[in-house]
Amino acid sequence: MDSDAAAALHGLLNIAKPVGMTSRDVVNQIVRLLRPRFPKPARLPKVGHAGTLDPLASGVLVIGVGAGVRLVPYLHRLDKVYRATFRLGRSSVSGDLEMPLEQEPDPIRPTRQQIDAAVIGLTGMITQIPPAHSAIKIGGRKAYRFAHKGQAVEVPPRVVRVDEIQVVRYEYPDVELIIRCGTGTYIRTLGMDLAKACGTTAVMTALSRTRIGGFHLADAVAPEQLHAETYPLEAFLQPLSIAVPDLVQVSLDDESLERLCHGLRIETEGQTAGESETETRPATEVASETAAPDAVEVAVLDLRGRLRAIAHRHDGRLHPKRVFPAC
Repeated sequence: MDSDAAAALHGLLNIAKPVGMTSRDVVNQIVRLLRPRFPKPARLPKVGHAGTLDPLASGVLVIGVGAGVRLVPYLHRLDKVYRATFRLGRSSVSGDLEMPLEQEPDPIRPTRQQIDAAVIGLTGMITQIPPAHSAIKIGGRKAYRFAHKGQAVEVPPRVVRVDEIQVVRYEYPDVELIIRCGTGTYIRTLGMDLAKACGTTAVMTALSRTRIGGFHLADAVAPEQLHAETYPLEAFLQPLSIAVPDLVQVSLDDESLERLCHGLRIETEGQTAGESETETRPATEVASETAAPDAVEVAVLDLRGRLRAIAHRHDGRLHPKRVFPAC
């Protein structure tokens, strides 16, 4: 594949991860798919995922390809929606079906009213203690590596954001929830905390991530579809701009974009989304990428609507933070 074709392989993939695969398995599968097209390793596009899904979970897994990998921190900021099922009156060391289940001898059977009340107490900014069987790092190592060896590990609490919890089904002992939340929320822990508030225990028996920002499960591609010869991988790539829907958009003409993408500051007059910067103004070299305290982060688009940079806007100037190829 020539360099022009390689330049086009930048974007985001919305993958429907099946149960049984790790997030890394999906990344490796895409790398193997790309390798024959890029015989020179130096030209192989980078591939990475935005948000781990455990092997027992399914659903939306966003994969960055090429320049898309550099947007992973922004994808983490997007809200997420999960559909999870918990079985009350049971427990396990891992909080799910990964480890053997223990049946409570005389479990409490919460009423629907108790479940609803517990849900209200678990919305907003809440404190969670992530499970020991998780990928959170303790001293530079993932917590589950200690847990699998039977080593005790103290996982520090964290504050997470839970926007909404819907109880879509409750037929004891199973309760099914739809959860909209911010990054870093452990759904297993949420179900265990709900059960604890009702005076019982719970394990998570099913989990599916149905949305990350604008990436919906209904639109996701199964991994095996990427190997079909009907469509090339490019057919499934989504534009970089979908990763930053929360940023103010500024449009620039080609000349101003070229200056910005070469690391030069561009003066603006506070355009809104869709308004182009058509006036040529002197640009000054960037001394530092550090943003001023009152700087606003903006998405810089070309006149075709493609994301070309993320910049800080301060004192009427754009200061480039990340630049992207035209794709």
